[in-house]
Amino acid sequence: MNAPGGVAPETAHTPGGGLTYAAAGVDIEAGERAVELMRAAVGRTRRSEVVGGLGGFAGLFALDTSRYRRPLLASSTDGVGTKLAVARALGEHGTVGIDLVAMVVDDLVVCGAEPLFLQDYIACGKVLPERVAAIVAGIAEGCVQAGCALVGGETAEHGDLMGADEYDLAATGVGVVEADAVFGPQRVRAGDVLIALGSSGLHSNGYSLVRRVLRDAGLPLSAEPPELGRTLGAELLAPTRIYARDCLALVAGTAAHAFAHVTGGGIPGNLVRVLPPNLDAVADRATWRPQPIFDLIARRGGVAAGEMERTFNLGVGMIAVVAAADADRAVGLLRDRSVPAWVLGEVTAGAGSVRMTGSHPG
Repeated sequence: MNAPGGVAPETAHTPGGGLTYAAAGVDIEAGERAVELMRAAVGRTRRSEVVGGLGGFAGLFALDTSRYRRPLLASSTDGVGTKLAVARALGEHGTVGIDLVAMVVDDLVVCGAEPLFLQDYIACGKVLPERVAAIVAGIAEGCVQAGCALVGGETAEHGDLMGADEYDLAATGVGVVEADAVFGPQRVRAGDVLIALGSSGLHSNGYSLVRRVLRDAGLPLSAEPPELGRTLGAELLAPTRIYARDCLALVAGTAAHAFAHVTGGGIPGNLVRVLPPNLDAVADRATWRPQPIFDLIARRGGVAAGEMERTFNLGVGMIAVVAAADADRAVGLLRDRSVPAWVLGEVTAGAGSVRMTGSHPG
């Protein structure tokens, strides 16, 4: 482990001054330059529990266990996927780090955990310091939004395996939750209400299908479909909404019982994961209208409604399951935090399945 996004120092030259590490595809000086460029951004994420600074072999975090009765650590690892291909095509790398953080911390908060810290991993064909710094700045912004610290990271330069323009991202996050406060199916009750938290668009899922649709339809990223009000590239690169702090506010202010992070698999594939075997979740499509990008993908790609529903979030990025008495309070709390929110449906007796009813408004 080294500083976030930095290249771990290894032997740069062979004995006797022959073939260099740089000639073999790893530029240590470029990595060091990237670390200097990202230093201020990483500093924005610092929490009081972080021990030390950039450049150590491990990130240190002083968890104050006296604040908890029986703390459990929660961990999550994820990436951004082929949304990175859009960033590369546009030459815009400053927001994919937000997507990376969102994928990690919003999985943590589903179990009721507060995200504490995150570490990133960047694999690339060539360390371009300004590009790496832009990526890490996005990761730092995501951490600020989520309230967690960026305590370390790694950049691996794979010059003989990846093209100079290629890179991939991954991150691992750690959070904490009281053992008797873990969210999940065991808390869900018949009569609970489903609260939808609106998405910012596609988020970071389904991009292999999206890119295939656009390619087959001959639609460049520079196209400006009138229903979008911006270019396809801008629409596809819109950062994933981060819900961690909003969900924690629901935990503190309402009788929330569970969360479902709506990623690949859509509403049916993710909501089912928080249901006990004797209950169903009924979600009413008539309660919201998906953003225009989803209709564009379906029409131009000939993608069936069922396939859209099990691939994309369709405008719902997170679902909170709350006690019926607190449904209005939950919606109001979220809207006060500038999160689009509405009653999506309810939990009923059943067999542990998700039922999608009704039709989206035209």
